[in-house]
Amino acid sequence: MSRQRPVATALAAALCLLTAACADSSKDENRSGGRTEAASRSGYPVTLDNCGRSETFEKAPSRVVVMNGASVAEVSTLLALGLGDKIVANQQSYGMSEVPGRAEAIKALPTGGIRLNDAYDIPREAMLGLRPDLVLSTTSYGFDEKNGFATRDQLRQVAADTYVSPQGCGQDTSKMTVADSYTLLRDMGRIFHVSDRAEKLIAASEKHIREVSAKVRGEKTPKVMVVFSNMSMGGNAFSSVVAHGIYNDILAKAGGTNAFESAAETSFADLSKEKVAATDVDALVVIGYDDPDPAAYAEKLLKEFPQWPAAEKNTYVVLSDSMYLGPSNDLAVEKIAKTLHPDAF
Repeated sequence: MSRQRPVATALAAALCLLTAACADSSKDENRSGGRTEAASRSGYPVTLDNCGRSETFEKAPSRVVVMNGASVAEVSTLLALGLGDKIVANQQSYGMSEVPGRAEAIKALPTGGIRLNDAYDIPREAMLGLRPDLVLSTTSYGFDEKNGFATRDQLRQVAADTYVSPQGCGQDTSKMTVADSYTLLRDMGRIFHVSDRAEKLIAASEKHIREVSAKVRGEKTPKVMVVFSNMSMGGNAFSSVVAHGIYNDILAKAGGTNAFESAAETSFADLSKEKVAATDVDALVVIGYDDPDPAAYAEKLLKEFPQWPAAEKNTYVVLSDSMYLGPSNDLAVEKIAKTLHPDAF
C-alpha cells in the first residue's frame, strides 16, 4: 500500500546522524539487503495499474469495503479466495447463487451499518468513517464525487487503496468477457498474496468450460434471450434485455448466441414488446437479481410470447451470479449448455 511517512523518514535520518552504525556503509547495505529479501519472501510490495492509476500494496489489506455497484463480482471473488474475514463492510448481494452456501455467506458479512445514499451505495463521509485500507468498486461510478462518493484521491489521502474491476474504468461493460473474471481473480490473488488459490480456481474453471464446450461443439447454436427478471432500465417494456457483455461470451461457450446482439451497441437493449415478439427466441436465460421467484417471471414471458420456439418447448434456465463477472462463470456455461443441448449430456 502506497503511503508517505515524512515524519518517520525525518526521524530515521536524524537517528542515522547520531549513531555510529550509519557511518558503516557495509552494515547499511546488509540491512537493506535483508529488507529486500524479506520483502521478496513476503510477496510485497505489489503494484497494479488500475484505470491509469498506480496502486502499491505494502501488505495484504485487512479492512476491505465492497461497494454495491449492482454486482456480486467482487464479494464473490473474495469469498472464493477465502478472504471473507478481510471485509468490514459489504453492500453487494443478489439474494441467490449457483454456488451452494454463497448467498448465505454473503448475507452473513458485515455491512458496516451504513445508511446508503440515493445511488444505493456508501456515501463519502460514511466511507471515510469505515477506515478502509482497500475499497472495491465494479466500475469507476463508485468513486465519482458527483454521486456523493469518496473519490480515489480522497481515499488515498486516508491511506486507502482503491480498485475498479476489469472493464469498469469507463463504466462500459459491453466488452466484458470471461477472461475479465480471471483478471479479477488474479488481481485479488496478487493484492492479498494468495495467487496460488487464484490460479487453482482459474485452472479449474478453464478446464470445466473446455469440457462443456467440447460436448456442444458442432451443434446448432440456438438464439437466446438473456433478461434480468422484473427489472426496468429504460423507457420500453423490455429494457433489461442483454445485448452485449460477458453474457455473450458465456452463451458462445455454451453453444448458443444472443438473439438481441444486434439490437443495441451497449450492454442492454431497450426494446418494445413488438420488437421482442418479432424475434425468434429458442431459449430464455433469466437472471435473478433480488427476485424471490425468477422462474415465475420466465414462465410468464413464455406465456406472453407463445410463438417463440422457447415457449413451444418450455426452454429456459434461471441463473444469478454465475452469469456476471465473478469466479463462477463455468457454472453458467454448464447450465446453459445443458438447457440448449440436453442430448449432448
